Amino acid sequence: MPRDPIQPSRDSTQLPRTATRAPRDPIQPSPDSTQSPLVLAIDIGTSSVRAILFDRTARIASPAFQKTYDMDTTPDGGVHIDADRLAAEVASVLDDFCAWSGQATGVQAGAGHAGDGHGAIDGVAMTTFWHNVVGVEGDRAVTPLISWADTRPGTVIPELGERLDAASTHGRTGCVLHASYLPAKICWFARTDPETFARVERWMSIGEYLFLKWFGAPACSVSMASGTGLFNAHRCDWDDETLAALPVARDQLTPVTDVDEPVRGLKGEFASRWPALAGASWYPAIGDGACNNIGSGCVDEDRIALMVGTSGAMRIMRRAAEFTIPDGLWCYRSDRRRILMGGALSNGGNVYGWMRDTLRLADEQRVERDLGGMAPDSHGLTVLPFWAGERSPGWHDAARAAITGMTLHTTPLDVMRASLEATAYCFANIHDRLRSIWGDTGEIVASGAGLLQSPAWMQMLADVLERPITASTVTEASSRGAALLALEASGALEDLAAAPAPLGKTFEPDPANRDRYREAMKRQQDLYDMMMDS
Repeated sequence: MPRDPIQPSRDSTQLPRTATRAPRDPIQPSPDSTQSPLVLAIDIGTSSVRAILFDRTARIASPAFQKTYDMDTTPDGGVHIDADRLAAEVASVLDDFCAWSGQATGVQAGAGHAGDGHGAIDGVAMTTFWHNVVGVEGDRAVTPLISWADTRPGTVIPELGERLDAASTHGRTGCVLHASYLPAKICWFARTDPETFARVERWMSIGEYLFLKWFGAPACSVSMASGTGLFNAHRCDWDDETLAALPVARDQLTPVTDVDEPVRGLKGEFASRWPALAGASWYPAIGDGACNNIGSGCVDEDRIALMVGTSGAMRIMRRAAEFTIPDGLWCYRSDRRRILMGGALSNGGNVYGWMRDTLRLADEQRVERDLGGMAPDSHGLTVLPFWAGERSPGWHDAARAAITGMTLHTTPLDVMRASLEATAYCFANIHDRLRSIWGDTGEIVASGAGLLQSPAWMQMLADVLERPITASTVTEASSRGAALLALEASGALEDLAAAPAPLGKTFEPDPANRDRYREAMKRQQDLYDMMMDS
């Protein structure tokens, strides 16, 4: 927010490039024979790491190997993890995958294919959460890896505002001055721990750090660079004007590469540890949002991706040589050819989970049934759903959740329903801004377990956006998207759009609910204005 009312309708030498674990049951390989080439997708999220094998048609060709983890949090808004601990989590998942591949007939490294349809693992793709950063000295992390959700760097935003013009920075980088991005993170490190800061030779994301460990040199994709706030989204290079205002030099950042420049030659210890992957081409990590769009089939303006996982986002991808970025939205890239524009919420499925656990609601099936039986805005509550602060459109990282209108009659289910509706109103704000550029064309495709597990929430979103919303039936969309980008880069896939993405049920908006939701959105806007101005 804020929103208009909905209308009808960053001096070190670059190193040379050398060349409680268990498979998850729900996702199984395709029963049909797989088609080469095979690509292993590594998906590093904010709470889990998983690895899944895909064939050339982007069908799942292995069980999904996963390990969950928790980030460390602090009362002042810190969200971070030891980078080596996370690297160990990733390595353990790859250990499990390689143990499986050593037993699976025909799954091997190198050329050649086995008779049962499995063959060599030709590529390893990776997707990670955007806006993470760790300070590295030599080949070791000397700071924690901090997440996009860490709001502590927000304390340096006033200082940044004196160094950088907010509007022009947003226009060049596609990122605003906000705690999520690296300008704030790097300045915050410099202020809060100057001794450690002075040791940092390079700043990098977790994907880059893994390549440094595994290959001896980091690799940073256009996609990951585009989510830092240090990158010129138009020129596809680090932004000199931004770097000049910060305590970081260009040689402290990894030279930018792209998904079509894979790396080969795992270090000996890792080649021996993961023999099934030793001969593969390893592609630099891609931002998870871009991969989610691709995996769910939203690769042009004909489809708008609406995703709710731990957080939430609404995004449009397209090929574009020239573009402008609407106020409040961000613009990142999947590669040098495609931009990704939209807005993100720090609050999504985490709100649903917090409500369910903290309010001690009944089992999920009963909660879902009861939510679906409630009339829109029948609770009389107004909610600012900022449990993890706010990103776009208003970008108030210090924002906190607020609930008004409670009485002795208010129930936990009322609070749940009101919070889910409030999150939908935030999506409507993003949608309005996207409409200002793209209009109303484009089918809205929903993905993410946080949303697809709740048909009642899907219906709320359709009613609030006043647009049909179609559920994606693609499982593991981000992993699939990373695999598809690798397949396209290798030449095995002519174009991302050639990969079909199956869809499921469409939720049609109920016109009878329009006025009630518009009225509730106005109440939310009034509360937002009052709280943010105070």
